[in-house]
Amino acid sequence: MSIEVIKSVQTMQHRSQVLRNAGNTIALVPTMGFLHEGHLSLVDIARDTGDIVVMSIFVNPTQFGENEDFDDYPRDFERDLSLAQEHEVDIIFWPTVEEMYSENHSTTVTVGKLGTYLCGASRPGHFQGVTTVVSKLFNIVSPAIAVFGQKDAQQGFILKRMARDLNFPIDIIFGPIVREEDGLAMSSRNTYLSMTERKQALALYSGLQFAKKMVESGEVDSNIIIEKIRSFFEEESNIKEDYIEVVDLEQLAPLKRIDQPVLIAVAAYVGTTRLIDNIIVRSNGTNDTEI
Repeated sequence: MSIEVIKSVQTMQHRSQVLRNAGNTIALVPTMGFLHEGHLSLVDIARDTGDIVVMSIFVNPTQFGENEDFDDYPRDFERDLSLAQEHEVDIIFWPTVEEMYSENHSTTVTVGKLGTYLCGASRPGHFQGVTTVVSKLFNIVSPAIAVFGQKDAQQGFILKRMARDLNFPIDIIFGPIVREEDGLAMSSRNTYLSMTERKQALALYSGLQFAKKMVESGEVDSNIIIEKIRSFFEEESNIKEDYIEVVDLEQLAPLKRIDQPVLIAVAAYVGTTRLIDNIIVRSNGTNDTEI
């Protein structure tokens, strides 16, 4: 089976219309490429839930800050194409920046306070870029299903809210975090890490796992849990905390006490590489990947 590669917005819209008119359910997996097993697990979910799997590969400039890594973000389309074919992707939508954003593009999508917490606090404008490009992808591909990963949990909450608020008739599905054998969450940015930094980065997952055990043992004070995770970071001289938060699953607002299901989320710089990770914990300590 060969993958159809589409670069034009108009062509993608027409192709989707033909597929829908033929009774097909389109499942979309939005990515920025440089695929890893985390992305491919989302493709497998899309394959199980839809008739036609469309993967978008687009490094979206509007979600990168002024001093972030847009120019250096890893790209390897031929490798992505091969991996996508192995996982039976039907169509890759691979537009250029100029195709997605006209020279005088001025319309954006915002989601209020949800976009100001966690990553939104340290990356102003990031989620406006995310919601804008995903809303464009929804309008271009017109999927019935869209699949995202829990590693970007805040993004998932925001996009689910956007789909609800703007009446996109799309079922948003979340796949669990896929990890390396030692627990590090898979990320395209892991390629930036040196061997030493790679080992140090495990502090993110170790801290979250210890926090989960604390909740299971009855700890309900968020500040105590945050300080314990912080101690894991401080043991590694090359890790600089961005945030450690315990937030509710509806508004993403910080919680002082764990008496409901929570998202424990962390972000830190390992060397110069910013990594994120999270875990969802129910108030009885059980772990759950359902966003």
